[in-house]
Amino acid sequence: MISFEDLTTKKKSVAIVGLGYVGLPLAVSLAKHFDVIGFDIKEARVKALKAGHDSTNEVDDTSLAQSTVHFTSNASDLSRAGVIIVAVPTPIDSHRSPDLRPVIGASKTVGQYLSKGTVVCYESTVYPGVTEDICVPLLEEASHLHFGTDFTVGYSPERINPGDKVHRLETICKIVSGSDAPSCELLAQVYGSVVTAGIHRASSIKVAEAAKVIENTQRDINIALMNELAIIFNKMGIDTLEVLEAAGSKWNFLPFRPGLVGGHCIGVDPYYLTFKAEEIGCHPEVILAGRRINDNMGKYVAEMCVKRLIQHEKTVRGARIGILGFTFKENVPDTRNTRVIDIVRELQEYGTQPLVYDPVADMDDAKREYQINLCPLEDLQNLDALIVAVAHHDFEKLSVKQIAAMFASPPVIVMDIKGFLDQQACRSAGFDLWRL
Repeated sequence: MISFEDLTTKKKSVAIVGLGYVGLPLAVSLAKHFDVIGFDIKEARVKALKAGHDSTNEVDDTSLAQSTVHFTSNASDLSRAGVIIVAVPTPIDSHRSPDLRPVIGASKTVGQYLSKGTVVCYESTVYPGVTEDICVPLLEEASHLHFGTDFTVGYSPERINPGDKVHRLETICKIVSGSDAPSCELLAQVYGSVVTAGIHRASSIKVAEAAKVIENTQRDINIALMNELAIIFNKMGIDTLEVLEAAGSKWNFLPFRPGLVGGHCIGVDPYYLTFKAEEIGCHPEVILAGRRINDNMGKYVAEMCVKRLIQHEKTVRGARIGILGFTFKENVPDTRNTRVIDIVRELQEYGTQPLVYDPVADMDDAKREYQINLCPLEDLQNLDALIVAVAHHDFEKLSVKQIAAMFASPPVIVMDIKGFLDQQACRSAGFDLWRL
């Protein structure tokens, strides 16, 4: 196995496979200490990074321009690496089963150019067993090397929070694990060179894999509880956010809030755990119940909007409904697994005309993935209802007067999913304001 000195003296490189939200910040940070190869199969992505711009906005242009990362789409460059970190997506398919094709493809590519003594570390979210039971055989087959003697593996789950400028790679404790003690220690040294919050050494790769997959499962279940409470309180005529504010006055009340649960982590990871659980004969109930609740929230919001229209004797068919925000979370351009699409599709089934405005979202991605044409703000006029779906900072500039001007005539029906708007100001302006 290569030594830490091989890396610090740049005799061997550190390679990052996958340059998205996780891989790029890691590559840029590690490049301050090591010779780093940043590899991605998307040539357009590599070209953009070489030109000095990150479309995910996780790394600013100045930091990218100053970085010494060797960006490449040529897989043969991986042969120079002594440590290879795989940070590719692990989505789910249309049947909500794990889609391991990206991590399988990455393993085959890495295996083709794997050198003796290399440590391959996975950061992608998986269920316990994927690294050793699926990835290792692929590495062996492609490299013709022997696991344990010619190369070793590790697992260090990513904890990147897209759009978060406070909780960054450097300030979040890093879990590391290895197929043997020396590999674990080497990875602890590599990550420890950039992570100031500390390193947690897991006893095994499976423990580290399990730790990652339950982090977001726990959040998913807690948000599902808040969503179920929101549905109950709505029927009781009680404002959920006011209830949570009151309950939050107790020191140990957890500050979760209701909302749409999308993206490539919280809305996906629980299915990896339930898939494996079913495979070994366990039948998870709480986890899947939470998923059912969260997966149905877009439909629920759309139904509440239609009911509001009917209450005000507005014609549902052809109603113009503005939607503010389309990304899976605030202030990020990523539309992957956005649950706003559930609202759009449900409203379309009712015969309404949804008009989606998002100044942050990648318009090409929205068109390609969802066949949605994002509209300019100017198109939000003569509305019958407005849904504030994502709490982008850009929307803070919208005044009550500007929102009212989007409607041809009263009532101004506003569905505030995130509790983003000033409730008192909206009520004073005569809005029919609904909050999740």
